[in-house]
Amino acid sequence: MDGRLIYLMGPSGSGKDSLIEAARQRLLTQGCEVARRIITRSAEAVGEDAIGVSREEFARRQQQGDYALHWHANGLDYAIPVSVDQWLLEGRDVLVNGSRGHLSQARARYPKLLPILLTVTDDVLRERLLRRGRESPEEIDARLRRNQMFVADDEVGDTRIYRLDNSADLGTTVDHLMDVLKISAVPDRT
Repeated sequence: MDGRLIYLMGPSGSGKDSLIEAARQRLLTQGCEVARRIITRSAEAVGEDAIGVSREEFARRQQQGDYALHWHANGLDYAIPVSVDQWLLEGRDVLVNGSRGHLSQARARYPKLLPILLTVTDDVLRERLLRRGRESPEEIDARLRRNQMFVADDEVGDTRIYRLDNSADLGTTVDHLMDVLKISAVPDRT
């Protein structure tokens, strides 16, 4: 595959969906597709531009081989559609909203994967999760504890993990994302 899978990770509430939406036009201009995840959560849920399906539909699609990647986290099932493989074969980069816990499996399938970890301070993360209103204060505390337990190395195998702080201005984070994509670009794919 000539394209790169850009694997954006970060805790719930770090602003992955906001970053993807804010960067979408710039990404598309540079030939980078943005994949929509499939989630067993209502499509009407506030936040991510995802495809909401029932657990039964998710399982049926999984059985049919419709997913390039899939995982279970926080009581929900998530998947990246297998259509991303065609984009990669065509030489296009593809940005996906991935899972930190699924990074090793994603990297096994996509060895040239570019891992980007979106970070945010605990205070900002708590405020965003409270404002979002999906979880109780106890569930938010559990998320924050889980977030503190996740310590990403600067590298996975021989691949560097790029970190982006999204605690402040979203526009600055978009600029930093675009810088990372330039810095990590393969010089010549021909």
